Amino acid sequence: MDMTSLSIRRSRACRPGLRASFTRIALVTSLMATMAVTLTACSSSSPSLYTLAPTAGTIQPAPVGIIMATNLPRVVEVRKPTIAGALDRDRIVLNDSSYKLKLSATDSWSEPLSDQIPHVLATDISRRLPGVSLFVQDDATATTPQAYVELVITRFARDDANNAVFEAQVAVHRADSEAPKTSRSILLKMPAPGDTDALVSALSTLLGQAADQIAAEIQQLPPVPTADQ
Repeated sequence: MDMTSLSIRRSRACRPGLRASFTRIALVTSLMATMAVTLTACSSSSPSLYTLAPTAGTIQPAPVGIIMATNLPRVVEVRKPTIAGALDRDRIVLNDSSYKLKLSATDSWSEPLSDQIPHVLATDISRRLPGVSLFVQDDATATTPQAYVELVITRFARDDANNAVFEAQVAVHRADSEAPKTSRSILLKMPAPGDTDALVSALSTLLGQAADQIAAEIQQLPPVPTADQ
């Protein structure tokens, strides 16, 4: 038997072992990949949930005189706001600038902004107008509102300068008035560098600042028109 024949036989004898080794390596690699995918899915399936919170504010001075006090609406309804589609999503929009949206990969709102914002705003306004009852559209209540607060929210995130931004069109009007509704713009900013906690805290504060302005508008509503007007 020459050496060439011996080498060929040894090579053929080793092939089953090599095949078994390659098979084991392939199985281990596949198992590790499966575990990695599973761990990633588990880590991303439980995002942190955030909720806006009411903030303290300046109590509006009571109207002077009996007539002025009578003109103040006692029941106010905060309508469900219209929110820009880019902002109205589960994931928190961290940045809205330079023609791009940056969404959080792990943080979400605990409930839709269209539900959170009006309830927080109603609480904020009630703290600034003691004696005025506020409720949100579609809440279970038998009370008839004497005035309405309506919002169209266009910005509710950070800008390029790391400021939290709240921008909206706001209309405050009596329920019993035939005068045409007018709206005005509110644009509020404050620094909010850091993580999602800092952003949500700043947005809550800005919502409270908006409530300061809206509460003042409620007090300045024109008198209820009389029959001869």
